[in-house]
Amino acid sequence: MVTKSDISPLLRSATISNDRQTFGRRSPIPCRQNSLWRIESGVVRSFTWLEDGTSITLGLWGAGDVVGKALSRVDPYQIECLTPVEATFIPNTHCSQITENLVAHIQQIEELTVIRSHRKVEDMLLKLLTWLAKRFGHPVEQGNAIDLRLTHQDLAELLASTRVTVTRLLNQFEQQGLIQRLPRQLIVLQADELWHYEI
Repeated sequence: MVTKSDISPLLRSATISNDRQTFGRRSPIPCRQNSLWRIESGVVRSFTWLEDGTSITLGLWGAGDVVGKALSRVDPYQIECLTPVEATFIPNTHCSQITENLVAHIQQIEELTVIRSHRKVEDMLLKLLTWLAKRFGHPVEQGNAIDLRLTHQDLAELLASTRVTVTRLLNQFEQQGLIQRLPRQLIVLQADELWHYEI
């Protein structure tokens, strides 16, 4: 579970430039009621946790996306950087000007909801990898490379599964030739093999 005492030292490490701030990988972004952050570069995840400390990922957000407590009714609510991030603070006086971003936010949540609705974790994970490749990847000769350094635990939390299951399935996918893992935790989806798993 993340507490304010855990967050305070990390907040002091943010570099401030006008309303734009930079945050390191795995740093939290401060959540202020009725205010938002526009992600300029990098990737963040929004998440909550249960009474027993179980973390639940609510979404993954990249450049151009808007995130913040003002968009959620979930409590507690936290934003964590999965990569180095630049973000611009949007005070509540400007929140009414971001309708287009709100629509994109809702669409992304719906896509993740559909992915998590599949009964088999195997199907969920394949669809999640395909979605990550489209959303945060770039084309390479073999398919699409996912540049996010997501741990097996990160993937498990996105799917409400376990790290052990995700590890087993990734090994299985690699043996089946559906993915190829490269240095620095890159995952390359084999485009010809995964076309039928698209959302």
